[in-house]
Amino acid sequence: MGWAALAPVHAASRDESFEIPPGTSARRLAGGHGEILPQTIRLTLGLNDVLVLKNRDAAPHIFGPTLIMPGQTFRMPFSMASTYSFLCSAHADGQLTIIVDPAPTPGWKRLRWRWNEWIGKR
Repeated sequence: MGWAALAPVHAASRDESFEIPPGTSARRLAGGHGEILPQTIRLTLGLNDVLVLKNRDAAPHIFGPTLIMPGQTFRMPFSMASTYSFLCSAHADGQLTIIVDPAPTPGWKRLRWRWNEWIGKR
């Protein structure tokens, strides 16, 4: 347990990838409201702090001030822990919230973080 609380945390990749699937725009225009992307995305500084959006749809999509063309991949790194709100045309309500948590500090916070990661993967 001491190791889990004090050992450094490493991530295989800092990317947290999401895909806008084919047909998203057509479903939205037809009144469909299925979840394409989560309403809230949680990232952690130093571990998975780069948001990657892949547009597999035939139509462009807006994310914040960026237009993501069909087939394009957009990467947005975060360097500060905070809550961010973006316009997002892949959502029925047009909003996406990204919460960037600080890196887990050694001790109980890191132990709690490791536990939550382990539980989330089960």
